[in-house]
Amino acid sequence: MNRDSLDFLIPMFPYSHFFNFSILIVNQTQEEKILTSDFSNIRVINSFEKGLAKSRNLAFENAIGKILVVADDDVVYQEGFTAKIVDAYNRFPKAAVINFSMVNSNGDIIKKYPSCTKTNLSILDILNASSIEMTLNKKRIDQTKIRFDENFGLGAVFEMGEEAIFLSDLKANQKQLVFEPQSIVIHENQTSSEKKSLVDKYYIQGALCSRMFKKKYIFWLYLKLFFDLKQKKIKFENIKTVLESAKKGHIKFEQIQNGNK
Repeated sequence: MNRDSLDFLIPMFPYSHFFNFSILIVNQTQEEKILTSDFSNIRVINSFEKGLAKSRNLAFENAIGKILVVADDDVVYQEGFTAKIVDAYNRFPKAAVINFSMVNSNGDIIKKYPSCTKTNLSILDILNASSIEMTLNKKRIDQTKIRFDENFGLGAVFEMGEEAIFLSDLKANQKQLVFEPQSIVIHENQTSSEKKSLVDKYYIQGALCSRMFKKKYIFWLYLKLFFDLKQKKIKFENIKTVLESAKKGHIKFEQIQNGNK
């Protein structure tokens, strides 16, 4: 957001200069702060809309590569990351998405991942996915017309969950979703979801579960609550509060679905 220089690309690619890659930047900004590129391999779209899902969809519509890597401007790509991606798609040519893992600057895995390759991601895998782990086969996804739900993600009504919805829509469309247990990217900062309060998270979860699971949303909401209790992310005395917040999220989502924003 609000970039007026390409300098942010330099630390993203420490092992190879950024002009070695085909890059499309969607810069959500104001008219007085415009980003331009003098590099033929770096295209820029200055967008005056807000919303991460809108930005991703705009990028997807304008992408020209066969295999797309979803990037944020605060990540660092590891040495040899392109070879890992190409090798994975050579082994799984029918995959619509291949997810990888991310590490911190010490090389430590940031969260729990499957220990081996998975050729068909489960719903729990999907709910654990982050966008910067995702690589996309443009042709396979274009066949479905599926895009990110613009009601979800930073800057939207519900500020998380756009990746899970996107992947679950693809799964429902019978597209192959793969996980490859290799890291391609370093990410040091807290994710936006980690910065949110429990009340905010459950407000979004109420909407997210409604969007993904429809009439079964209560089951998945309680499953989420069970895991959070087990992992001591929630205390028993907070249960009523978070469930009330989830109900508000569910109601808000239903209003949007019915055209009453």
